[in-house]
Amino acid sequence: MVTIAVTGHMNLTAGTVPLVQEALRRLLCEYARDGLVGVTCLARGSDTLFAEAVVEAGGGLVVVLPSRDYRQTKVKPDHAPAFDRLAAEAEIVTMPYDTANRQAYEAANGELLKRADRLVAVWDGTPPSGKGGGTADTVEQARSAGLPVDVVWPVGAGRDEP
Repeated sequence: MVTIAVTGHMNLTAGTVPLVQEALRRLLCEYARDGLVGVTCLARGSDTLFAEAVVEAGGGLVVVLPSRDYRQTKVKPDHAPAFDRLAAEAEIVTMPYDTANRQAYEAANGELLKRADRLVAVWDGTPPSGKGGGTADTVEQARSAGLPVDVVWPVGAGRDEP
């Protein structure tokens, strides 16, 4: 049994989504033979694509929510159906914060890494922004902790401007 956490960009272009989906399917297929658990915050974009690929591969999900208000305040209406469908299949872990803020996100990322045997990063390689809690920060934390990191960024992938 392998437990894989995910970090990644939320603002993938429409053309990037199928590229990342296929890359995740191929990667997770390698691990699914021996049993697979995916750990995600289930944010839009990379987290959700990863969760869908884990379920498709027959794996289980653990969803780490940064705060008690995360579903109500941070999940946008267009993302809610996928969030709710995937969360219904998952073990839910909620961090001890009332409100989703930078501290809550950093704690959630720490919980992801604590539970994982390895990390998948849907990441374009952009260095940390200095704000903390982002994809690059999580990759740095994982590497510092000696956690293996699989970077997924297919040729032709891109991000929408924030």
